Amino acid sequence: MKCSIIIRAYNEERHISRLLTGIGQQTLQDVETILVDSGSTDGTVTAAQQFPVKIVHISPEEFTFGRSLNLGIASAGGEVVVMASAHVYPVYPDWLERLLEPFEDPKVALVYGKQSGDEGSQFSEHEIFRRWYPDAPQPQQSHPFCNNANAAIRRSLWEAHPYDELLPGLEDLAWARWAFEQGYRISYAPSSEVVHVHRETPRGVYNRYRREGMAFKQIYPQEQFHFSDFVRLFSANAFSDLREAGRQHRLTRSWRSILWFRWMQFWGTYQGYRQSGPLTWQLKQAFYYPRQNPPRQETEPRPVEPIHYSDR
Repeated sequence: MKCSIIIRAYNEERHISRLLTGIGQQTLQDVETILVDSGSTDGTVTAAQQFPVKIVHISPEEFTFGRSLNLGIASAGGEVVVMASAHVYPVYPDWLERLLEPFEDPKVALVYGKQSGDEGSQFSEHEIFRRWYPDAPQPQQSHPFCNNANAAIRRSLWEAHPYDELLPGLEDLAWARWAFEQGYRISYAPSSEVVHVHRETPRGVYNRYRREGMAFKQIYPQEQFHFSDFVRLFSANAFSDLREAGRQHRLTRSWRSILWFRWMQFWGTYQGYRQSGPLTWQLKQAFYYPRQNPPRQETEPRPVEPIHYSDR
């Protein structure tokens, strides 16, 4: 099954070479890689040109997340289209192989893989990754949660329903919801793992969740996010993170970042809802509510040697 990889990028010079190096070390080599650049002013395009990559340009004025993906996929020739953020990189050389496996089931429309943080990620970001991307696979997920930083879809279904170009974010959720409602399956493949590098300021975290709050309200116009939700969710998630940081003996160095991260996350969500109603329980659990922390177990090492990056 031939696949194409779509990478959206803007000023990703620091990260793009690592991702493209990881793609070059995959067990699957019959792949097409397309970089959709939205007007980078650094060395992103120059760095990408050192690899076998097709460059598609989109002006900043024309950019939306959905528009960028649609342009990239329109230029792709693979039966399956893989989406990867420019600031992720695969952990194992079978990342693509594991991501494509569930498509052997013709009812699977979308597969998304595991994400984890690196040593520079905020503590709360690590906790989000841990809860959203567990180690147990879900061949047939019961709700449309997914994330296009590490995901794949069938191109034939995209032709029937392209990404929404008017959403300020969460175009992946909107597409997954459509596929889910058509009777297709969404599959989670944790063995297809990437490291997702975020170096956001408090303002950056606020803007990300504000944008996603606006998009969520557009996708689910009946939903509401009240000030009481902000207070409750900030308190619950911050307390959960602080407790876990204490258990890991990281509370002293992490408590400040936990408080500002969770505040900006839910304040941004609240403001996003105001600018654009109740959330379904399944989606509230998937997006906002801290689950009961399961007993931590040492993850069994995979019988695959990870990729060794020279710049790490």
